[in-house]
Amino acid sequence: MKHGKKYTEAAKLVDRSVQYETAEAIALVKKTATAKFDETVEVHIRTGCDGRHAEQQIRGAVVLPNGTGKSVKVLVFAKGEKVSEAEAAGADYVGGEELIPKIQNDGWLDFDVVVATPDMMGVVGRLGKVLGPKGLMPNPKAGTVTMDVTKAVNDIKAGKIEYRLDKANIIHVPVGKVSFDEAKLQENFEALMEAIVKAKPSALKGQYLRSITLTTTMGPGVKVSTAKY
Repeated sequence: MKHGKKYTEAAKLVDRSVQYETAEAIALVKKTATAKFDETVEVHIRTGCDGRHAEQQIRGAVVLPNGTGKSVKVLVFAKGEKVSEAEAAGADYVGGEELIPKIQNDGWLDFDVVVATPDMMGVVGRLGKVLGPKGLMPNPKAGTVTMDVTKAVNDIKAGKIEYRLDKANIIHVPVGKVSFDEAKLQENFEALMEAIVKAKPSALKGQYLRSITLTTTMGPGVKVSTAKY
């Protein structure tokens, strides 16, 4: 893969053989971000889990203290008084059965997170083939299947992110924007790592966190020391 001149210059600042301390890694990631837009700072955590075994699956959510820097559109599936509750909480879209054809047939996906009350999961289940592959299916572990729609919407708007293993047993999550100051990025990173460490499956034998890499949308990866976790 051929990289542009800016990337190549930025990559020279990073020693690939070094695992940096968190603060140093964050400073480097900010320094190596060269794009003209406000890049997202991402964390990629390679785990020793085997996601094919249910007891080694990792899935959950954490509210980043300083948010993600991105405004998130929330769709809530609800009925009765929960509709007005979701609207009052600031959900971007609220509905039920009538949204099924719009999503299934018209390909409407103008939202980032889907929340559903438990009594609506029968309806939402019919959208599994569309929402599932996009990682948009509501899930109780992530707090997106709940009767407390106010808390769910508020948390998401405040910067709640979901984490889960991908097929290669890696977790990929955003922890802010390059425009955030280093202290805010570090607070977000530490909040995420605390949640990931707590989520360690008890069935796992051997090393849990194999590697942690910080990157920006367009920048090179910076390895973070796993020693303290």
